Amino acid sequence: MAKAIEDKVDLYDDRGNVLASDVPLQAISPLRNSAIQKIVSLTMRTGAVDLAKLEKKLATGAIGGRGMIIRGIERKFPILDKAEEIAKEVEDMLRIEEDDDTSVKLIAGGKRMLTQPPTARIMCDYSAGLTSAMGALTHAIIDTCNVDMWDASYVKAAVWGMYPEDPDTADGAVKMLVDIPMKNEGPGFALRNIPVNHLAATVGKRAIQGAALTMILEEAAQFEMGNAMGPFERGHLLDLAFEGLNANNLLYNLIKDNGKGVLADVVYDLAEKAKADGILKEQKKLGSGFIVYDTDDMQLWNAYASAGMLAAVCVNCGAMRAGQSVPGNICYYNSLLEHETGMPGVDYGMAQGASVSSSFFSHSIYGGGGPGVFYGNHIVTRHAKGQLIPCFCAAMCIDADTMYFIPARTSALYGEVLGAIPEFAEPMKAVAEGAKELM
Repeated sequence: MAKAIEDKVDLYDDRGNVLASDVPLQAISPLRNSAIQKIVSLTMRTGAVDLAKLEKKLATGAIGGRGMIIRGIERKFPILDKAEEIAKEVEDMLRIEEDDDTSVKLIAGGKRMLTQPPTARIMCDYSAGLTSAMGALTHAIIDTCNVDMWDASYVKAAVWGMYPEDPDTADGAVKMLVDIPMKNEGPGFALRNIPVNHLAATVGKRAIQGAALTMILEEAAQFEMGNAMGPFERGHLLDLAFEGLNANNLLYNLIKDNGKGVLADVVYDLAEKAKADGILKEQKKLGSGFIVYDTDDMQLWNAYASAGMLAAVCVNCGAMRAGQSVPGNICYYNSLLEHETGMPGVDYGMAQGASVSSSFFSHSIYGGGGPGVFYGNHIVTRHAKGQLIPCFCAAMCIDADTMYFIPARTSALYGEVLGAIPEFAEPMKAVAEGAKELM
């Protein structure tokens, strides 16, 4: 059994209100916290279906995927008119036991549907959350709309997209936060393979809540990837606490106290707070007057630095009402922090290095997207272990639709459907309540 971690923190929300006091650090572990476990479970099981779009696809013959309209096979099925019957049949097919955690709900006046197959269906591969929902939806439409054998294949094509010719079901009717396993960079990357815009939309573009939800998933992935074993577990939990869950109200205070300042003000303020809390200690003073600092707790320093990085992004991106600068914010925050203290930056240099490559990919020579389409699974952002992508999510929450790829353009369905789930909408509160259960 792993060595007990003795640290305790106070958890605050995104408005500086205390949610739970004297919380043992292990109470926010993905291995113990019931809310984090539920968030992970829902991420692997929850699907969003645009029934109105599905009906239109069949009516126009646009069932072959993007840019592919098959002329002459238009089929008008009353999917919206029979939405309640379809939802009922989908739920009946998905459910295994009468009291299991299956859930199928209609929202937006019956134009959207949320699907949650029961946990028991997720056996070896989390893809069952997607495939079982698509299978049930296909059968339910055929049954309730009285589709004959000659037209059933069109329904199947509209629901499943190009599968199985293309294993990617991106053109299918059921959308999930996680992508298909073959798109994961390696073992344990499933929870890191979620575009930032999807998470920003899910929390209604609230920066600190978005960062919290993102970091919960990122840090849960670190446990799955084997990065949080032994002495590294405490470090990951401290990062999650201070950057993701506003431990000891540090994140909130850094943003509030420097909201009228610039990125460098956050750096100076963080250093002063770290000194006041006994984390930074003077090692030596050089002839120039520059003081080199040291610490007796490098993991706690990294957690403080991580919270400061998110605060710096919120201050800078908030001032310009745009998310594009997030890679530069991360780069120069860490550079200034290292020069100010002589201490390593976030993730001991990994965050700064990843920021350079992500800046290149987002708006330099490559220019293929923007911060909103990145995710922890991306080749240029996967190196930092959990601290980087929450900053991207916060930046896109703050962004005043200055980008081409904005949450409303790429992820509206996720916000409308998944945003109705309490654990997704208020992750900080949910994790604090889960921690209280263990106290």
